[in-house]
Amino acid sequence: METIIEKAILVGVNLQNDRNFNYSMEELESLAEALDVEVIGSVIQNLERVNPSHYVGTGKIEEIKNFVDEAEANLVIFNDELSPSQIRNLEHDLECKVIDRTMLILDIFDRRANTREAQMQVELAQLQYMLPRLVGLHASLSRQGGGTGGGFRNRGAGETKLELDRRKIEDQIAKLRKDLEVVKNIRETQRKKRRKNEVPVVSLVGYTNAGKSTIMNRLLKKIGQEDNKQVFEKDMLFATLDTSVRNIELPDRKTFLLTDTVGFVSKLPHHLVKAFRSTLEEAREADLLLHVVDVSNEQHPFMMDVTNKTLSEVDVEGIPTIYVYNKSDLANVKYPLVSGDNIWVSAQDGQGLDELVELIRQHVFSDYVECEMLIPFDRGDVVSYLNANAQVKDTEYEENGTKLLVELKGADLKKYEQYVIK
Repeated sequence: METIIEKAILVGVNLQNDRNFNYSMEELESLAEALDVEVIGSVIQNLERVNPSHYVGTGKIEEIKNFVDEAEANLVIFNDELSPSQIRNLEHDLECKVIDRTMLILDIFDRRANTREAQMQVELAQLQYMLPRLVGLHASLSRQGGGTGGGFRNRGAGETKLELDRRKIEDQIAKLRKDLEVVKNIRETQRKKRRKNEVPVVSLVGYTNAGKSTIMNRLLKKIGQEDNKQVFEKDMLFATLDTSVRNIELPDRKTFLLTDTVGFVSKLPHHLVKAFRSTLEEAREADLLLHVVDVSNEQHPFMMDVTNKTLSEVDVEGIPTIYVYNKSDLANVKYPLVSGDNIWVSAQDGQGLDELVELIRQHVFSDYVECEMLIPFDRGDVVSYLNANAQVKDTEYEENGTKLLVELKGADLKKYEQYVIK
C-alpha cells in the first residue's frame, strides 16, 4: 500500500500582538512533526480579532490557497481551535484537508496512550470534540436526495445518518464517562488506603518534555530500585500520558510515593483537560508538588505560567511546591544550587538529586521527631515495628527492656508515647 506523506502549511493569527505567538507557532511545528507530518512553511496574519467565518481574513485565503498549490501541500494546520463552520468554509475554499491545533494534540495523545484508562480519556475528548463538528463532516451527504418510504420522507439520507451518528457518539460518551467513573473510584480507594497508611505523596508536574520522567528514573536508580520500575522517558512531546506511581524508600527507612503526571502544553484542549481530570487528581491529593521546568528553554517562564493555569483549572491549588529547574547543564547556569524552594539540577547527569531529596525530606517529613524509648521485653512487636517503619539510631538492652534512640513520624510517636523516656 502506498503511504500518503502529509505535507502541511501552518497558519497562525497573532492576536493583539501576543508576545508568545512566535513560540506557539514553533510548538505547532513540533506537534506536527511528532505525527510525522512534513511542514513546508507557514502563513501568519496580525489581527485584532479572528474572522468568525474563516479564522483568517478573506484576503489571506487566496495567499494560503496559492501556497498550497505551489508547494503541493495536502494539509493546512491552524494554530487555534476552529469552529465547525470555520473548518467547513476553509475546506471548501482551500480545497484540501484542514485541521486545527486541538485535533493535532488529540491525535498525538491517541498515539501515545498505552493504558486502558489513558485510551478511554483520549477517546472521550475526541468524541466531545467531534460531536459539534458532525455537520461539517456530513455536509456532502445531506445534499443527497431522500427516499420516499416511511420516516425518510422529505429528508436527505445524510441528515438521517447525521442523527444516527450523533446518537452513537452520545451513547459512547455516556459509556466512557461511566467506565472512567469506575476507574476514578478505584483510584480514590487506593488514595484512601495511602492516606490511612500516612505515606506522603510527592507529585511531578510541568510542561511536556521538561524532564519529569527522567527525574523519576534517576531517583529510582539512586535508591537502587530495579530496572522494571523505571518509567518511559524520551526527548519528545507527551512521552508520558499514563500516571506512574512509585514507592521511594530512603536509606533511613522514610518512604514517600512519587507520581508522574501528563505534561502540559499551551492551548491544551479543554476537553482533554477535563478527560484527564481523574489522572491529574493524583496531583490534587499530593502533599508536595515538584514543578519541573526546562530552564534551558528561553520560554520557560511562559511554560511555568501555562502549567500553573492548567493546574488551577483542575483545582490543584495551595499545595506546597518545589520548583525544579532541570537541564541546567544546557542553560549554562550554576548547578546544583538550592535557594529556598527553588533548585537547579541536571537529571541527565544526576547533579542536584541529593539536594532535591533533602528538600523533599524537609517538606514531607517535617513531623518526624527524635526521642528515646524504653520498651518492655514482652513488647517485641513494638521494637519490630519501629525497626521496620522508623529510623532506629541506637539500641541498648537494659534490665527493664530495650532502649531505643529513634526518629519516627508524629502518628507513631502518638501511638507509642507511653514508652517515651525523653
